[in-house]
Amino acid sequence: MRDVAGRRLTLHLAGINNQNFLMRDEETGTYWQQISGVAISGPLKGRQLTLVLSDELTFGTWKAEEPQGTVLQQVSQYASEYEAKDWDVRMRRQPAVIQFPEHGMQSRDLILGIQTADASRAFLYDRVLQEKLVKSYVGAQPVLIAVGPDEQSVRAFRDRIPGVDGVPDFYRMTANKPGVLLPGVLLPSVLLMDAATGSEWNFQGCAISGPAKGACLERIPMLKDYWFNWRNYNPKTAIWGNASK
Repeated sequence: MRDVAGRRLTLHLAGINNQNFLMRDEETGTYWQQISGVAISGPLKGRQLTLVLSDELTFGTWKAEEPQGTVLQQVSQYASEYEAKDWDVRMRRQPAVIQFPEHGMQSRDLILGIQTADASRAFLYDRVLQEKLVKSYVGAQPVLIAVGPDEQSVRAFRDRIPGVDGVPDFYRMTANKPGVLLPGVLLPSVLLMDAATGSEWNFQGCAISGPAKGACLERIPMLKDYWFNWRNYNPKTAIWGNASK
């Protein structure tokens, strides 16, 4: 969120710091680090922008969940200035300005980063896609990372069922019930089941049948990032998904 100290800020790209961009607000001239949301210079130095939950989904999954949603289109007069669709593929081949060759990680390895009040953890993105369901901890916080029925979209949840004691044992359904039908795409409504109550859960983290029906897991913010960038701003991060998981 861009409301800080009772003031709504107007932020612009101001530069790059270790390949992570800096924002500058018009109102005070303060500079903000994009990945952390922390003001690093100016009158509001030390202030923190509030992180808002966001999703990185395939269009089919998003449209199934938000059938009335609208799409931000390109501005035609600037179309030639937009990056090509394979931007992410080309970037993975680019050298990084800083290196953290720890735990066998490569600078451009894609990770899913989660922070809590006392810890941070990086989850190797490719490994998460392979596993499809990851149960782990970030500090003392139990987390559940689920790959969507499209096998590309990923969400993270606090691994606790409201009103149920203990950490539940979730597992991914192998035979999903029919769900939303899109042209050429069938998105199942049931993705997970928990052993504690036998309830069925969808990709939104909500129970749609069983004793827990109507309950929803708490969403956890998660950042898809390159290893070098995450590690630079989370120097004590733990890692899941390689030999040191």
